[in-house]
Amino acid sequence: MKLCQLLDCIEYEKIKGDVRVEVSGISTDSRRMLGGEVFVCYEGVSCDSHDFVADACRRGACAVVCRRELDIDVPQIIVKDGRAAVAPLARAFYGCPDKKLKIVGVTGTNGKTTTTYMLKSIFDAAGANTAVIGTLGVAYGDKFVSPELTTPDPVFLYSVLADMVACGVEYVFMEVSAHALYFDKVAGINFAAGVFTNLTRDHLDFFADMDSYAAAKAKLFKGGRCALAVVNSDDAFSNGIVSVCKNVLSYGLDNPADTFAVDIRQNIQGSDFVINASDELYDIHINMPGLHNVYNALAAATCARAMGVKMSDIARGLSALKGVSGRLERAASFNGADIFVDYAHTPDGLEKSLSCLKELCRGKLYCLFGCGGNRDADKRPMMGEAAGKHADFIIVTSDNPRFEDAYDIIARIEPGIQKTGTPYVTVSDREMATEYAVNLLKEGDILLVAGKGGENYQEIMGIKHSYNDNTIIKKILESLK
Repeated sequence: MKLCQLLDCIEYEKIKGDVRVEVSGISTDSRRMLGGEVFVCYEGVSCDSHDFVADACRRGACAVVCRRELDIDVPQIIVKDGRAAVAPLARAFYGCPDKKLKIVGVTGTNGKTTTTYMLKSIFDAAGANTAVIGTLGVAYGDKFVSPELTTPDPVFLYSVLADMVACGVEYVFMEVSAHALYFDKVAGINFAAGVFTNLTRDHLDFFADMDSYAAAKAKLFKGGRCALAVVNSDDAFSNGIVSVCKNVLSYGLDNPADTFAVDIRQNIQGSDFVINASDELYDIHINMPGLHNVYNALAAATCARAMGVKMSDIARGLSALKGVSGRLERAASFNGADIFVDYAHTPDGLEKSLSCLKELCRGKLYCLFGCGGNRDADKRPMMGEAAGKHADFIIVTSDNPRFEDAYDIIARIEPGIQKTGTPYVTVSDREMATEYAVNLLKEGDILLVAGKGGENYQEIMGIKHSYNDNTIIKKILESLK
């Protein structure tokens, strides 16, 4: 493909040089270039990729998209906003693969991963060829790509969508993060449906306030990007989505909704309920406890039914899903107690998971958690208070401290716990904290190990050390045999 064929998809101010050059790809990272790519520059949060143009040229860039003229020998396309050019260029280069797929975008603070996997399982049960993109990685057919971001950057995203088309994928269920929407990473995609789960405090280290965070989420539903919006009627933010979308279906438990659940029964293995979808009734079983997972199932069922899936396939798909890695996952049993691993890393998420387990607990409820470093520090005491409201005993530890001291993070959590009066200990080493917690367990107790879910690393001082809560729990239990 020649560069001149790509330029119709972006707005540019000036062209300098011959744009009839052949293009082998699009790149925003000079370190990963193989030669022949268009290098796109923009100012990032921590650096400006204009500073790496010389390196990109040494590595064989065929052209550069930039905000200002540079002293280089390759063609330049001057644009107002390099970041805004990345997605359209990648989309055009890979032949607009999104047009050949039915893509469902799921956004919200909590529940995105579980909802996408529920949707995948439902459409699998209906005989479709499916894919999922999100926090746990990219999966389709027999292919799996480990995760880097909840929503991949545009170049990788469009490359993998193109491969999905080549592999015969029909439906893609994709987590769409607030950051991805803010940076227009999914620009160009027209979604068959957009699902909104909920909006609670998160990412306020990046967004100035909740209004800014909400505005980023709302971008998924504006401008006719979604043929259908599926919204949580029990979340106030849904009102804003309803006001900008023509085709809206709702789900919920407390407020009037198109889809709702009655006769909800829960145990440690999962939940059973009767779904009412526009007066069509059906018995549903999911292998995950918690009202928040009932909400996720209602979201997936509402979306699937609107897209033509029969209720029998919806029920079969939901019951076929054994669980989602690190999402209130029953990881092990020990001494007659149950151990759960959960990704809950927001006050709302932690409170929902603990509230669910408290109802099912016959003994003491233990909670082990920490907070990420170099992230929203103000939510740390809120996390402590959320844990203190429901747990009988808390073990505060580290969770990706990044460039902060783990003890400083823990110190910010403690006032929230102290406010509730719940007893607790602090153990900064997460593996030692987990071993300590496991040794406390007796018949009927439950331990929730929260915050990391399915993550396979612990990030400390810029280095990602291999670490997985499930693996550590199994290791500890083996040593106690």
